[in-house]
This record gives sequence, structure tokens and C-alpha cells, in this order.
Amino acid sequence: PLAIEVKRPRRASNSKHIPVRRLTLEQIRPGTPEPVAGRVHVHVQTELYLEEISDRIIEVDGECQTDEFLDRPPTPLFIPAKSGKDVATQIETGELFDFDIEVKPILEVLVGKTVEQALLEVMEEEELSQLWSHQRAFAELRSAEFAELQRLEEQDRRIREEKERRRLEHLEKLRKQKETAEKIAARAFAQRYLADLIPSVFNNLHDSGFFYDPIERDIETEFLPWLMSEVEEELQKKVLGRIMLDSLIRTVVEKRLDEFSRPPPPAPPAEEPGETDAAPKMSGEEGDADQPVAEEEETDQP
Repeated sequence: PLAIEVKRPRRASNSKHIPVRRLTLEQIRPGTPEPVAGRVHVHVQTELYLEEISDRIIEVDGECQTDEFLDRPPTPLFIPAKSGKDVATQIETGELFDFDIEVKPILEVLVGKTVEQALLEVMEEEELSQLWSHQRAFAELRSAEFAELQRLEEQDRRIREEKERRRLEHLEKLRKQKETAEKIAARAFAQRYLADLIPSVFNNLHDSGFFYDPIERDIETEFLPWLMSEVEEELQKKVLGRIMLDSLIRTVVEKRLDEFSRPPPPAPPAEEPGETDAAPKMSGEEGDADQPVAEEEETDQP
């Protein structure tokens, strides 16, 4: 297609007498290479104003009502008015043109131009083939150099990554060695420092009561407080009973003292009391005297 497109402008340029070399430089340009197997070139819209491409054309229904009109008659053919006079000239055969004589220079020019154009086209095809070969060689060389550049960049990247990894491993190793040395030194210092500290601390804790017998602690915290509370409750009951008994005894003693401190009643005249009369009286006094004791014994109960 490129050769045909180049030939057509060159044939048209021959009629306008434009130099062939100038057309070669201006119109022969390296076109787009053919697509690889399995692919095709597709035209891309590159205009300033993009338009939406759709398979279905947008249709809009519209209606319009017009007035009735009459058919216009056909326009008559315009025939200009005749002016001047008719004149005729008779030319005989061979008076103006001799084909055998006149065609020779034209044929020589056509044949020469055809041969020259054919030679130019052959030279252009050779030049285009050489340009394509140089372009392919340059593309192959460029691809090889690009592949080599990528390989060198990848190798350099791997070397940098390996170097960075080794540096980090070395720093991590130094950090772990330093940390291990610090731990060993701290452990040794702690062992030397705690050698005498641990026994003294345990002794102080034992003396302070942090280490104890659980049975003894249970007895001290649970059993003994309960026992003391029960004993205190019993003692309070006994003290209360004694207080009540003392108050009763004091009350009885005060009543006895009050009775004995009264003056005796006057004796009755004449008759002497018999034994039968004296006995009940004595028994009544004894009953009166014994009654507080009975009440005391009754109130002594808890």
C-alpha cells in the first residue's frame, strides 16, 4: 500500500513539473509496521470533540402539519435569444494534423518518462527495503541492549539487596551479641548481689510473719476469735446471773431488816395463849419468814 500511495502522488506531480527528489523527501515517510500475528490495527478517534459511537442510531419521532398547496407548473426551458450571424468553415483531411509525424515526439516523451518513472520506483523500492532492513537491525540491536540493560539493572538490584541484607544481619548479630553480653553481666552481678540478700530477706519475712503455718493461722484467725466470743458471752451470762442474785439477796435482806427493826406489838390481856394457839402463830411467822427465801430460790433460776 505504501508503494501505491507513493506512486500516485508522483504521477500527479509529473504533470505539474515538480522535482522527484523533493517529493521523495516530503512524502516518503516510515509508516506503521505490520501487526504481529493475531493482532490488527484499529483506528482511534483523535479529534478535539469526541462523539459517542453507538451501534444503534438514535431515532426521534417528529410530526408536522402543513397547509394544503397546489402543484406548481413546470418551469419552461430557457432559450436565449439568437444574436449574430452563423459562420461555417470547411477543413479538409490532413490540413491541420498528421498523426504519424505528430505522434513520434509525444511517444518518445511518454516512453522516456515511463522508463524514468519505473527506474525511480525501483530505486525507491530498493531504498525502502534497505531502510526497513536498517530499521529491523536497529530494533533488534535496541531490544538486545534493552534486555542487557535490564539484566544488569536486575543484577545490580540483587547485589544491593544482598549487601543490605548482609549489613542488617551483621548489625542484628552485633546487637544480639551486645544484648547477650549485657544479660550475662547483669546475671552475674545479680547473682553476686543476691547471694547474701536472699537469706536475709527470707529471715526478715519469716520474722515479720509472711511465712506461716496455715493450720496455726487458721486457728488464730478463725477458731480463737470464735472461742473468745463464746467465752465472753458465757461470762456475761454468769455476771448477769450474779448481779440478779445479788440484787435479790439485797432486797430480801432489806425486807428482813425492815421487819426486825419494827417495835413488837403489845401483848393481849388475861388469857394465856395455849399451845395450840401458839403453834399456829409460830408456824405463820415461820411461813412469813420462809416466804422470801422461797421467792429467792424461785427467782434464782436463769
